[in-house]
Amino acid sequence: MIKTLLHPLKMSKLHYSKSEGPEGRKTKETKMELSITKPDDWHLHLRDGDLLEAVVSHSAKHFGRGIVMPNLRPPITTTASAIVYREAILKALPPSSDFTPLMTLYLTDSTSSDEIKLARKSGVVFGVKLYPAGATTNSQDGVKDLFGKCLPVLEEMVQQNMPLLVHGEVTDAEIDIFDREKVFIDRVLRPLTQKLPNLKVVMEHVTTMDAVRFVESCKEGFVAATVTPQHLLLNRNSLFQGGLQPHNYCLPILKRETHRQAIVTAVTSGSKRFFLGTDSAPHERRRKECPCGCAGIYNAPVALSLYAKVFEEAGALDKLEAFTSFNGPDFYGLPRNTSKIKLTKTPWKVPESFSFSFGDIIPMFAGETLQWLPSV
Repeated sequence: MIKTLLHPLKMSKLHYSKSEGPEGRKTKETKMELSITKPDDWHLHLRDGDLLEAVVSHSAKHFGRGIVMPNLRPPITTTASAIVYREAILKALPPSSDFTPLMTLYLTDSTSSDEIKLARKSGVVFGVKLYPAGATTNSQDGVKDLFGKCLPVLEEMVQQNMPLLVHGEVTDAEIDIFDREKVFIDRVLRPLTQKLPNLKVVMEHVTTMDAVRFVESCKEGFVAATVTPQHLLLNRNSLFQGGLQPHNYCLPILKRETHRQAIVTAVTSGSKRFFLGTDSAPHERRRKECPCGCAGIYNAPVALSLYAKVFEEAGALDKLEAFTSFNGPDFYGLPRNTSKIKLTKTPWKVPESFSFSFGDIIPMFAGETLQWLPSV
């Protein structure tokens, strides 16, 4: 619900703060508030060990559930290891947290159909992640033979109604890094959805107008996409303005402004095919600011504020709740959350860094002032 003078029929109350107007007069200044169903994060990296303990509270503060990526070392390839990882996440949560991790398996050429059956029966695994080998962080064990060795597994996933979560990039060295998503759609994803039309597919962290058009062309309810704050707000210039910007480096890499605009248009249109997935990916500062820096943007503390910014600038705040809180669970066949979260239009400054015993983590938009402040 939006609380503002622009929507008087939806207001329950307005909050005012007094400020000095012209000639020293006191004026009433409207504070806009959004009260929305608590969102979920449908693409989240929590890592493990000290890093897990450091970052999990940031996601748990603003999100009810999170689809947790399995690209650890070693990767989460079995239901048994997913259960162990889930217990580690629950143990690292703040005592009062009700955050629920939704686990995933890492697909390999040796994954079995029986493992998919076990995953469904477990009640804790909600997707299987496809990483083309070498596509991103810890993806060296990824798939090399999708239409051969993996085909029986994909067919079993159809039977078990288990979604395939896709990192949509080819890894051929001769393909330009800015074209890898488009080529993946043409070579892999379109043939896959034609071969298995009843396989539920999430194209993760889409970055191009090509991906938007592909998702929109597919049968609704079977192909959807997650969208990150960085791909809604940044383009590839953000990697180089004022010098090399390692904390804006992620995979899939940022694209041209025309692609960013296409994603914003799709997301703010009210389409049910797109939903929130932060791809929040923490790395210690020294692993980002080095000769061969890691890919990944840490956005968990600021994601909701940034999504609200995007929807406000598009004049689509009335569509924010569906994107953050409804489209994801509806696609996965899960109940929507019942609790609420509030976003208040009040300026707040993003910390320059988060410091821990092992080092610092730099958040997205570090040191900048944002306009929407989330609170439970």
